[in-house]
Amino acid sequence: MASFGYQVLGFGSGGGGQAPYTVRYLVIGGGGAGPSVGGGGGAGGYRTISCKTFEVCGASPITVTVGAGGGTGQRGNDSVFSTITSTSGGRGSTSQGTPPCTSQGGSGGGGYGASSISGNGGSGNTPPTSPSQGNNGGNASGVNGATSGGGGGAGGAGASGSLRSGSTGGSGTSSNITGSCVTQGGGGGGGWLQSNGGGPGGGGAGGNPSTSGTANTGGGGGAGTHPGWDPPNGNSSGGSGQVIIRRLTISSCTTSGSTSTSGCDTIHTFNSPGEYTP
Repeated sequence: MASFGYQVLGFGSGGGGQAPYTVRYLVIGGGGAGPSVGGGGGAGGYRTISCKTFEVCGASPITVTVGAGGGTGQRGNDSVFSTITSTSGGRGSTSQGTPPCTSQGGSGGGGYGASSISGNGGSGNTPPTSPSQGNNGGNASGVNGATSGGGGGAGGAGASGSLRSGSTGGSGTSSNITGSCVTQGGGGGGGWLQSNGGGPGGGGAGGNPSTSGTANTGGGGGAGTHPGWDPPNGNSSGGSGQVIIRRLTISSCTTSGSTSTSGCDTIHTFNSPGEYTP
């Protein structure tokens, strides 16, 4: 069903397009960012298949959208290949607002709690996909002091904050689509005085100082430390996403994106928006 529209374009329009063939894909959304004070940013949605079963065909190129990471305290942007959309990562909860605001996404942003106000992490896998494209951000309780949760990752939820501390981001997920195993989609660390690690797979660290999610991993950005720290150090952003398409080399002669080979396959990597020509 996913390729029906391209069949119509390729053969119904009289274009004499490329014969149908199947590909494998990895689509990662842009990561959300942590705020200057608060919870870690959620990783961008992570959608993939383990073998070449997604059909493409037709004379018309397929638009590839690669989502940018969110700026400080903002969610990221979606990545899209054909009918596959990986949702942006949720922004981390901020210390501003009652209750503190967080956001859902491919993976959810971490919660923030202070002054007896608790903040739950944002929901991951929103909107829902099967398999899941991400996980929830960590919760935070403000009953006994400020805490912050880590952003959710593609492979696991963000850790919940403990008393007067931040927490680590959720882990990413590994894929061998390029021929080597690479982990991407880590959540950002929650902010506090100490450094709180980002999730493996490009998540930025929270605390003093916070760091950005790694480019082309969809990693969430880490959140900054508490308001009394001088100078301010919460300036991180989410990591940009990525789209990878793998096909049998004999299926097509396209050179779309940045190409490499592994065995009998050609891999097309998009680190910025473009077009995949079947």
